[in-house]
Amino acid sequence: MKNDRIDKNSQTVTAGLLKGTPWSIVAVCLVVLPLVCFFVSICLGQYSLPLDKVLRILLSPVVTLEENWKPVEYKLVWLIRLPRLVAAMFVGGSLALAGACFQGLFRNPLADAYTLGVSNGAGFGAALGILLYNKPLFVQLMALIFGLLAVALTFFVRSGTDRSGVSFVLGGVIVGAFFSALISLIKFVADTEDQLPAIVYWLMGSLAAVNRDSLLWTLPFFILSIILLMCYRWRLNLMSLGDEEAMSFGVNIHRDREIVIIISTIMTACAVSISGIIGWVGLLIPHLVRSLVGADYRRLLPACLSVGASYMVIIDNICRLISEEEIPLGIVTALVGTPVFIYFMKRDKVRW
Repeated sequence: MKNDRIDKNSQTVTAGLLKGTPWSIVAVCLVVLPLVCFFVSICLGQYSLPLDKVLRILLSPVVTLEENWKPVEYKLVWLIRLPRLVAAMFVGGSLALAGACFQGLFRNPLADAYTLGVSNGAGFGAALGILLYNKPLFVQLMALIFGLLAVALTFFVRSGTDRSGVSFVLGGVIVGAFFSALISLIKFVADTEDQLPAIVYWLMGSLAAVNRDSLLWTLPFFILSIILLMCYRWRLNLMSLGDEEAMSFGVNIHRDREIVIIISTIMTACAVSISGIIGWVGLLIPHLVRSLVGADYRRLLPACLSVGASYMVIIDNICRLISEEEIPLGIVTALVGTPVFIYFMKRDKVRW
């Protein structure tokens, strides 16, 4: 298995349901899947639009075209649907990437993007922001700051000089519990008519409040974090083998583990700051992708990015189209994720 993971000359998928499939074909499918989800989704809604009109609207800033659309349709595409779709893709892809990295780093199949307490930290920041000054950008900024602070506390809490993965996980449990208590305190003192419902709804996860401004300031962090994690794919292969084996290949396991944790944390905190807490994506998608393409991180991470982005777009479509009142994302991801994860457990596919 070790040789299978570090072989740089393999041109086919070497494990999973797609074993033996040329990687070039799989790569094309991974590119096409999110694109199909994007273009189908941008046409859907209470006010549906034909694809040719949507394409003309998207191309209009760079190509001179006859305007066969209404001003409201132009605003609908550029100001509402496009930012929301881009946010859904980055949130889903980022949570899946972070979950896959943490499962390998900590050698724990139950690890996900929220293992180190970032979700509860961001949740407390958002709740405090709603309590103090309930404006979207302020709430998102507070969520981002406290999400990063929570993981900084996890680094501080870990036991003494122990820099193992177990120490990080235990620190994350402690910090997560602490911020969970603070969230309960904020709920207790919040105004029950206005602030408390807003806090509860934010904690359940939604992309309804995403706009162009809230997306643009997080995009550089998303893009840079994804690029850096992709550059670390081969090191993640080695780190997932265990500390001793990774060090035998010349990897500085403690330094590289902390770098990957910091990058994943920034990415996850950005995702939570604009979408709220959306569970199961960082846990379920890596196991799903691993069952398809195997545990080789050179293929696992790009596949997680593609499938995670597509999955979140599909879930968001369900949430906004299934009823007149938009359903929080966290509810649907839990309802979908639970039975699928049980299936994986029964099929003995829950591995790191």
